[in-house]
Amino acid sequence: MFGTCLNYLEAAPEATPAAGGSTWITLVLLVGMIAVFYYFIIRPQKKQEKQVAEMRDSITVGDEIITIGGIIGTVLIIRDDKLMIETGNDKTKLTILRSSVKTVLRDEEEEPKEK
Repeated sequence: MFGTCLNYLEAAPEATPAAGGSTWITLVLLVGMIAVFYYFIIRPQKKQEKQVAEMRDSITVGDEIITIGGIIGTVLIIRDDKLMIETGNDKTKLTILRSSVKTVLRDEEEEPKEK
């Protein structure tokens, strides 16, 4: 039994030089998979987060917004990261966080036409 283990240990150094080429292939495939993962998942998500942040920073008094809870209102006051909006026919006023804004509704006339 001890002799069998000794034979395996003696054979191991001979096998490692042949496996050296497959190490490079594995490394190249791993780097390639990471690059594909970055370009198809992480990069588009960062781009979308940047667009949302720009949209939230561009909110001005008088804009009509939709919150993540589905409330539609008009912006009355902007203070740091808080907004006061007016909703409904009874002019209810709500204070919300800027981060809770989902969409800014703008007139089609104000938006530039995309070609």
